[in-house]
Amino acid sequence: MTRTALDAENPWFDPEDIAALRRKLPIPYIDVIPVRVDETGVISEVGLLLRASGEGCIVRSIVSGRVLLHETLREAIIRHVEKDLGPMALPMLPACPTPFTVAEYFPTPMVGQLHDPRQHAISMVYIVPMKGDCAPQQDALDLTWYTVEEIITGNVLDEAEHGHDVLVRRALAHCGLFG
Repeated sequence: MTRTALDAENPWFDPEDIAALRRKLPIPYIDVIPVRVDETGVISEVGLLLRASGEGCIVRSIVSGRVLLHETLREAIIRHVEKDLGPMALPMLPACPTPFTVAEYFPTPMVGQLHDPRQHAISMVYIVPMKGDCAPQQDALDLTWYTVEEIITGNVLDEAEHGHDVLVRRALAHCGLFG
């Protein structure tokens, strides 16, 4: 990662500062839906993390996190994939880092389909094929790869938090796999 002299100190805010900012303005995020693709580039599996939620429940989630000061979207994607799936996940980033959709998370339930009780967040959402070995990291308890059929016909997405089920369905629909 290349950094400028402006962010040589800390690339993010102190916990008190970020808490105050979260109450006053939207925070930029990236969301990554990790996938495995076949030899023709068609999605064959979707990776979902298993985590303990802030409310004490066990939930499914996708890779997600803030964009840091002076960090490119590409750098943010790589950092969060490594943080959640490990350094050997080997994400295959697109030549142009244009998200397939933009998502808005609201702190107030029912304002939108996506909910984050901590903040209003704007997230660029990416479908990123993984070509390496993925393993749950940090606070993730497990990583499970589900076939597209299991996602579409099963109840796996019922376990998703904050509307991540909506984003996975949107991703599959974007790729022509979910109607």
